[in-house]
Amino acid sequence: MTNEMAEVQSAPDKETLMDECINLILHHVGDSKTWDVPFLFTLDIKVPTVTLHVLMLFIGAGLMFYLFGSVYRKGVMVPTGITNLLETFVVYIRDEIAINFLGDEDGRRMTPLFCNFFFFILLLNLIGLVPFMASSTGNINVTLGLSMVTLGIMIFGTIFKNGIGGFVSAFIPHGIPWPVLILVVPIEFIGMFIKAAALTIRLFANMMAGHVVIGALIALVVVFGYFGAPAVLLAFGIYFLKIFVCLLQAYIFTLLSAMFIGMMYHPAH
Repeated sequence: MTNEMAEVQSAPDKETLMDECINLILHHVGDSKTWDVPFLFTLDIKVPTVTLHVLMLFIGAGLMFYLFGSVYRKGVMVPTGITNLLETFVVYIRDEIAINFLGDEDGRRMTPLFCNFFFFILLLNLIGLVPFMASSTGNINVTLGLSMVTLGIMIFGTIFKNGIGGFVSAFIPHGIPWPVLILVVPIEFIGMFIKAAALTIRLFANMMAGHVVIGALIALVVVFGYFGAPAVLLAFGIYFLKIFVCLLQAYIFTLLSAMFIGMMYHPAH
């Protein structure tokens, strides 16, 4: 009877631990008005329009200004160190993404935008991996804002470049009989917004999922004690995999943005 009573009493304890772990994971991936860094400080964000994820956006933007304003040495004949690394990415984005999908003239003109996309998203992703920081790209509002930039250029950039007629012609595939266009044109038009939605959800879901998985694996140790210890090794493996995912998702967002904009700018191709 004593053992049975102990088991009954211990069951709620495990349930409580699981609830606390779930709340901790949700707090880590969610937005808030408090930035809590254990043993150092707790910052209450009192600015009405600023939350923790917005603060991470400011930090990411500040890092970009620092990298390209102070660390990056423009005009150096033989770049070395960080300058060489940054220039490698910039040249790749210009030649293999921007020019490849938009042509030489438009590609060179749009390279700064795609470089901003890539480095800003990459920095935000990596900031989310730092303990006691937050992943703003795990917030769908942030990824929606980024994808709205792409959508805005797809619409207004195309109108500016090709005019209203060129914008409309982007939804009319060549060589399709006109009766079929009655069905195809609305699908193409709706597809433009679906592309922006895909950009939003892809980045948001991948970044949030990684944090949830790591948190869930660590929670196994809290709930099951020593029996959950192997999950820590798996969590470390997922953590290092997420470093690659941070780079990959920044690349994919930039690549798809260039592809979608190129499809609107040059529908014949």
